[in-house]
Amino acid sequence: MNTTRIGLDVQKSTALATNLNSLLANFQIYYQNLRGLHWNIKGKSFFELHVKFEELYTDSQEKVDMIAERILTLGAVPLHSFEDYLKEAKIPVGKNVSKDTEAVELVLSSLSELLKIERELLEESDNAQDEGTNSMMSDFIAEQEKTIWMLTAWLAN
Repeated sequence: MNTTRIGLDVQKSTALATNLNSLLANFQIYYQNLRGLHWNIKGKSFFELHVKFEELYTDSQEKVDMIAERILTLGAVPLHSFEDYLKEAKIPVGKNVSKDTEAVELVLSSLSELLKIERELLEESDNAQDEGTNSMMSDFIAEQEKTIWMLTAWLAN
């Protein structure tokens, strides 16, 4: 078996890095959407959502870095242009969203899409015996499921 310096199968690591790049692209769109929501939110929920969107984009910025560094650890190159992000991402670009419920719905649909990708990566990393990626995906999933629960509860008011 041909292995990487960190002891993983080369072919499985390459496939993981490709799928991590897809996650990276989607996270970059999600991050930029959150920045736009933070800047443009209006209405009676402005103060609470302005702060919440900043919290979420700060967290996303950290996750983007973690994903890119994991791709590098696996021996690949992370995507790093908006052209590539837009081509690869499934999350829609949220443009001119300023209404509270529309903004929260965009975040929820984005998180749902991220969870799909992360669950696929979790299974794939488990199969590759890649505990580093597996652990990262597990942590991301747990945090995002909680965020979905909280935002869904917010929408119910």
